[in-house]
Amino acid sequence: MAWTIALPEVVLAVGVMVLLMLGVFRGNQSTGLIATLASLLLLAVLVVSITGESGSAFDGLFIENGFTSFAKVLILVGSAVAIVMATEYCRREDMHRFEYPILMAVATLGMMMMVSADDFIALYLGIELQSLSLYVLAAFRRDSLRSTEASLKYFVLGALSSGMLLYGCSLIYGFSGQTSFNGVADVLTGADTVPLGVAAGIVFVAAGLAFKISAAPFHMWTPDVYEGAPTPITAFFAVAPKIAAMALFVRVLYGPFGGLIDVWQQVIVFVALASMILGAFAAVAQTNIKRLMAYSSIGHVGYALVGVAAGSEA
Repeated sequence: MAWTIALPEVVLAVGVMVLLMLGVFRGNQSTGLIATLASLLLLAVLVVSITGESGSAFDGLFIENGFTSFAKVLILVGSAVAIVMATEYCRREDMHRFEYPILMAVATLGMMMMVSADDFIALYLGIELQSLSLYVLAAFRRDSLRSTEASLKYFVLGALSSGMLLYGCSLIYGFSGQTSFNGVADVLTGADTVPLGVAAGIVFVAAGLAFKISAAPFHMWTPDVYEGAPTPITAFFAVAPKIAAMALFVRVLYGPFGGLIDVWQQVIVFVALASMILGAFAAVAQTNIKRLMAYSSIGHVGYALVGVAAGSEA
């Protein structure tokens, strides 16, 4: 039962391993074939995700419902389109290596795990699986100093955000005794007052997730990484990871902390306003199309967060 609920992730993981073996034995001359097969694999996983079962699996670590299926469809479509877009670019720029589509597929697997995580441990594993692949993709143009610099900045700041996220999760676990979303929600719902450690943990978790969606003031990596990464990877960064992180943001805030709207709503409102203002005014002065895309993306994140904060009122 558990495996059937997580069937999209299982199919994608097995498919990625098969593609990796194909690339190892055939070398870079199989890059075009692997890119085509990776795109078809993502589309097949999309069909499995739409027709799959709903429910909870692995003792509450994993959940599948209408919201997660919708988010996965968007992620899979964005990833498949990014792989197709990048094929000719990689050939032209001498980046035609079989690891490229495989890394994108692995990152997509991490995003799907993020969206379906129903426990803080599963959440962190999904985030790291996605992030480690994206660090490599940012530096995929190995002979480019800008690409290497972008990857290094992304890695260092990503490690900082992961530390903040883990510290927040540890505070929440320490004061609630639970790591599952439902367990934390049950403990906090029955509490007369919100422990200070839980409130601090929510702030740290929100800050770590805000980095993943490049919301201000945690946006500092976005312009440099977008500018330094190869163009198709920049397009990939702007779509699929943002969808996954935003879906995770919503699930975390409305899942374990749905009854603590007064604690986190003002934080989300501030981050949303800061993102919209920064994205609108900073984009005006840009002369580089990638940096313009970065600041526009930050502004769009702000608008999405407005919806998150407004939904709490409903």
